[in-house]
Amino acid sequence: MAEYGFLIPVYNHGVACLETVRLLLPYGIPIIIVDDGSNAETKQALREAAALSPLVRLVAKERNGGKGSAVSAGFLAARTMGLGHVLQLDADRQHDISAVPRFLELSHAHPSSLILGYPIYDASVPESRKKGREVSNVFARIVTCNTHIRDVLCGFRVYPVGPACQVVSHGIWDMRMGFDVEVVVRLCWKRVPVINEGVKVTYPADGSSHFHMVRDNIRISLVFTRLCFGAFIRLPWLVARRER
Repeated sequence: MAEYGFLIPVYNHGVACLETVRLLLPYGIPIIIVDDGSNAETKQALREAAALSPLVRLVAKERNGGKGSAVSAGFLAARTMGLGHVLQLDADRQHDISAVPRFLELSHAHPSSLILGYPIYDASVPESRKKGREVSNVFARIVTCNTHIRDVLCGFRVYPVGPACQVVSHGIWDMRMGFDVEVVVRLCWKRVPVINEGVKVTYPADGSSHFHMVRDNIRISLVFTRLCFGAFIRLPWLVARRER
């Protein structure tokens, strides 16, 4: 049984996800697709993806619950499949698939670690997205007392399944766009080591994103407000751990 697998949360990116699955199949490891209550066109594309190979497992949610809900469902599916690690990537083809071997190699070398992707942008990136995410990164470093975290919003990362399942089973406040941030912070609080690795990110001119600048930045700000209280409670041992 495979130790590693891919995890792709999907909401209305059916055609792009189908192409992503085709690119991932040569790696010969399981691919978990979580349909987060997508439209009929996407559902059809995902059924086609699932029919490509026995390696592809489609987990379908009846209603849209947000990215965090989809990723959490993927963690649980991975655990039932006996997987120890999953490489999560977004379905919209923004991430450079050629980075997969580097991330898997890093995880093999450091199996207890969370391998976080940080974006290497080309000219297509909106400047507002670059500036906005750095605020989140600074807050994440503060609430974890970990200055080595490069990025907490990039959706290209390798999770150790056991700790990830423990974190989501004990409750996550934001199951939408704040999830990527919160799950990293909570894994750090569980003393899961973090390793950073770059991945090229492209924003296609005809691409679509589910990130809403005002609404989702407010959600992320509220997540950090609550995480600050959690960090305050944990502050003595966070500082003690940093000083070792």
